[in-house]
Amino acid sequence: MKPTILCIEDNPDNMMLISRIFRPDSYSLVEARNGMQGLEIAESREVDLILLDINLPDIDGYEVARRLRSSAKPDLGRVPIIAITANALRDDANKCLNAGCNVYMSKPIDIQELVDTVEALLTSKHERIRLTD
Repeated sequence: MKPTILCIEDNPDNMMLISRIFRPDSYSLVEARNGMQGLEIAESREVDLILLDINLPDIDGYEVARRLRSSAKPDLGRVPIIAITANALRDDANKCLNAGCNVYMSKPIDIQELVDTVEALLTSKHERIRLTD
């Protein structure tokens, strides 16, 4: 079964890049254009990993991450979240991690680093699932 990645990103060009990187033959990519839509999708579907823009038009990515981590949906609190943002100050990384993100990446992203990080987090998640089954 292909891993499902939820990408919460309001910029169409960035979303297109993500869809080219995580192709349908290897991943199931679900797109959300704002924070509230991303939360609704995460609550209603099973996702394996979330790519989260921080600068969203409705609620910021920090709030999205906090809400995901405090969700009543049991598994959602453990889904890996990668913050991808143009905010590149040292404090921005800390804010992302403190909000509940597992990884912080600044734009422009290094595509190979993103792919390697996604694969590592998905592999780690599946190993944890097998160990607890």
